[in-house]
Amino acid sequence: MATVAEPILVALPATRPRVKIVPVQGLPVVAVVIVGMIVAIATNSQWALDFYHVVGGGLWTGIDLFLGLVLGPIMGTMSIPSRVELSSRLMPKLLLIMPTVVTMTLGSGFQLARKLGNLSATYPHHAWLVASYIVVGVMAVIALGLLEPANIAVLFELRKPNPNVARIGKLMKVFIYTAGITGLMQIATLVIMTKIASS
Repeated sequence: MATVAEPILVALPATRPRVKIVPVQGLPVVAVVIVGMIVAIATNSQWALDFYHVVGGGLWTGIDLFLGLVLGPIMGTMSIPSRVELSSRLMPKLLLIMPTVVTMTLGSGFQLARKLGNLSATYPHHAWLVASYIVVGVMAVIALGLLEPANIAVLFELRKPNPNVARIGKLMKVFIYTAGITGLMQIATLVIMTKIASS
């Protein structure tokens, strides 16, 4: 008697390119971005810190919202082989992009708060800032506890000679839904940050 997974496995292409866990060619770009952020923090440059914080936050929010609200529903309608193909190309890149973007946003944001004196309890918008830290902290826990582990698990599953596409499907759902949730939480952070900046 055939199991549910067997027909799905037959549908996969016999020859698939080997999935890279970490796309090594992207590491120099990540290194340049991180070194630039370290220089921005070390020099305490207002412009550089603003640049890293705004660009990092914008990319983080945009990518999460795109994955959760646009790509997720599209993937739900794709055939199993198409989902596997898309995942094998998308997930390794996200393994580099997302930690880099999060590091940019949080590292430069904390330094900006220190530089501007926003960490002081006497800061007029201290309560708003604490609210943003809570939202970002929850997002970081979600990303570290669900998003990245799901990403890595998908990549390792895709490297197997006969990947379990049912498992990949479940992991991708976790990844996409988690990205969507953190994207929506990012909107709350944007509301808080624009409130602070405009007051």
